[in-house]
Amino acid sequence: MVRMSDLVRGIVRETPPAERAAPAERTPPAERPAERPAERPAVAPTRRMSLSSPAEAPAQRTEPERHEPPSPEPPAPEPAAPEPRAAEVAAESAEPLFGELLAFLAEARGLLRGSGFPWGRLQALVDRCVTALARSADLFWLANNPAAPAGADYVALHQARVCIMALRIGGGVGYDRARLHALGMAAALFDVGLWQLPDTILRKLDALSGDELALWRSHPKLSADIVSRWSPPVEHIVQTILQHHEREQGQGFPQGLHGPAIDADAKIIALVDTYSALTLPPTSRPRLRPHEAIRDIVKTRNDQFPSALIKALLSEISVFPPGTVVRLNTEEVGRVIAVNRNHPLRPKVEVLADGKGQRLPAPKLIDLSEAPFLYITGSVGEGGR
Repeated sequence: MVRMSDLVRGIVRETPPAERAAPAERTPPAERPAERPAERPAVAPTRRMSLSSPAEAPAQRTEPERHEPPSPEPPAPEPAAPEPRAAEVAAESAEPLFGELLAFLAEARGLLRGSGFPWGRLQALVDRCVTALARSADLFWLANNPAAPAGADYVALHQARVCIMALRIGGGVGYDRARLHALGMAAALFDVGLWQLPDTILRKLDALSGDELALWRSHPKLSADIVSRWSPPVEHIVQTILQHHEREQGQGFPQGLHGPAIDADAKIIALVDTYSALTLPPTSRPRLRPHEAIRDIVKTRNDQFPSALIKALLSEISVFPPGTVVRLNTEEVGRVIAVNRNHPLRPKVEVLADGKGQRLPAPKLIDLSEAPFLYITGSVGEGGR
């Protein structure tokens, strides 16, 4: 953009052809007006001085060239007013957007036996989620909430949660928008095959018999077949869904693939699927809190997922988000006020009550990353824990 201050000030007047001196003419030095100590013009004059010698000048002398007084310099133009900046659009409200995604996925259950699917609607929803996540973490924390809405379809809810969290992880590891669209659509539908299994399979997932276990292990292929029949806009989505239960050391299914052979999007969905199932399980098994689920993955399942993705999950989950009320190993109670991305389990805490439960006269700020002998034993919530 050209700024007005960069424009040349002043106007160069072109001498009319009739007033131009002939090439042989030269004004004698004595008759030249004295040079004015005026400031040099910003633009070189268009008329050039003749370089002919005095001997070459004609006998007839010409009248000295009249110099018109310089025109007054026009006033500098007013600087252009800055272009109005478009008002920044606020992040879309998280709860209605998540509710819309959940309702859409619940409707998808009725399309299992058909060959058509509203991909345009799903892609638009995923795109809105990508935008919302880029502007605010609210949608991510809503999806990370382990409380299930009353009457929600578990498979639809699980897929909605995994979709949002996978988008967050994908953005964190550098996915561009087009790649996030494919990841989000795959994550929103990766478990649709579970809708074709008996409901009892999910309810007793921790104690399946041989035949039931084989049936449950069939759901990645069932899901991939259903989505393939729906003709997804990106064929890669089918492969992602098929491989979401493969694991790094070949201990997954249905193909027993090893790390390099596993689809990258499938690895993200696999990790978030595991985390989501630990924090909101389909069975009566007690759900783990975020920090407990992270510890379970790091301690017992770290060979199943790439370490870079586990680190990305740790970075995004933040285990104890700001506002969480926590208990320290000293029995003191405080509120998390800031997250330490390099040490997710050691945030900054504002201690509100001492070890005996007495409220402090004034909050005490502690950065747990600088206090090696202090640590969080858990959040204060259910059951007074």
